Amino acid sequence: MAAVGRVYLVGAGPGDPGLITVRGRDCLAQADLVLYDGLVNPLLLMHTRAKAQRTCRAGEAGERMLPQAEINARLVEAAQAGLTVVRLKGGDPYVFGRGSEEAAALRAAGIPFEVVPGVTAAVAASAYAGISLTHRETASAVAFVTGHEDPTKPGSALDYPALARFPGTLVFYMGLHRLPAIAAALIAAGKPRQTPAAVISRGTRPAQQVVIETLADLPAAAKRAELHAPSLIIVGDCVLQRETLNWFEHKPLFGLRIAITRPEAQAEREVWRLTELGAQPILLPVIATAPPVAWDEVDALLPRLGEFDWIVFTSVNGVRGLLGRLWETGGDVRHIAKARFAAIGEGTAAALAEFSLRADLVPTSFRAEALAELLTPHVAGKRVLWAKASRGRDVLPVALRAAGAHLEEVPVYQNLDVEAFPDAGRAALEQGEIDWVCLSSPSIARNFARLMPLAARDRLGTHLQIATISPVTSAAAKEAGLPVQAEASEHTWNGMFAAIQATLKR
Repeated sequence: MAAVGRVYLVGAGPGDPGLITVRGRDCLAQADLVLYDGLVNPLLLMHTRAKAQRTCRAGEAGERMLPQAEINARLVEAAQAGLTVVRLKGGDPYVFGRGSEEAAALRAAGIPFEVVPGVTAAVAASAYAGISLTHRETASAVAFVTGHEDPTKPGSALDYPALARFPGTLVFYMGLHRLPAIAAALIAAGKPRQTPAAVISRGTRPAQQVVIETLADLPAAAKRAELHAPSLIIVGDCVLQRETLNWFEHKPLFGLRIAITRPEAQAEREVWRLTELGAQPILLPVIATAPPVAWDEVDALLPRLGEFDWIVFTSVNGVRGLLGRLWETGGDVRHIAKARFAAIGEGTAAALAEFSLRADLVPTSFRAEALAELLTPHVAGKRVLWAKASRGRDVLPVALRAAGAHLEEVPVYQNLDVEAFPDAGRAALEQGEIDWVCLSSPSIARNFARLMPLAARDRLGTHLQIATISPVTSAAAKEAGLPVQAEASEHTWNGMFAAIQATLKR
């Protein structure tokens, strides 16, 4: 019989994936199974290699609602099978999150568990909206209230006269669809009609919207704005601070939906950078990477690494493919001896640093042509190794051999075309929910054009715009029928993001 596993009830925060706690991230890294609810940002799943299942508790179209008892039973069953389980919940597990019900079910079944608090929506969404819930001049107290309860039902658990008299800020969770009834109940209980109030929709996400009005006029204003759940209702003078304190919506790429087309396993740094810039990253890989079909050629080369004067890397995958295999087979950097290292860009140089190696040459323009120009004066009569992909452009080997290098090439990973977009990415393209697509190589440009749905082609150049990493990629994109609206002057992903910013200022 398998040893009993453990369950972590982890608060994911309200939407911004950067708001996960360090402890929550660590739990995801060690999980065998993640059960995440409908309010959790799926980008957080990049922190885990576990099997993940969505457990929707909200009545979204086309999705089966899972009763809480079924979720409880699933947690118990998985832990009894010896798995380490993360129950990933929006916000904080114990603030209107039913985490205490799950904890009680686990305790009753004898399952060890740990609760990892999360940043609750009231705290995070108000801060991202430029609203301080407490301020010595406006409010010295704050009350968190469920808005899910119907205030007109007999025997309400909420005391609206007491809430109307409360000397501070009121925050209602999950109350958007009952906003008219909540506002009417507060006013009927004595809250002044002119009290400032706000609704924050999709707080902390790039789709965040905020509406501020008087309490009496807020329901109509929210309806006109066509706000969506999840949302918070905030009642009190504190909402008037927004004009001064709003910061999140001033981020340079706020609200833009930007597709990352590189392999998903390599996209983490770009995901977090776009999040920092206020954009919504959408994973839309059009190529994949994999180890070589067989390692025979690489393994035969490893004992000879000490023979080379230069080892050239044109990707992070090349570094990890060669040096990772060296480590896996019992070797280490002592086998490399005299070699100097050339890296095509900062990311590749950083991958070398992971193995405690410094790049000797890195061009300022991160392209094969620039690397060849920088390297060729140093290679005449030298033995040079290129750790490469299974396919790619021949600019570098042609230039090195012309310069007199004794070049050997070894494929240390495969570049593979994907046959279809991920379902979520394809749906976003078809429904017009992507503003920009970033293309980082000619092969990625060609594959994106090949896979793009017809419905998305009609929006090219207007509602769907293309950014490229270099002139070579732009040429490939245009040849494939993709108009280019932004081209990076610095040939990196950050350069593409800067190019997009520049178009917004025109």
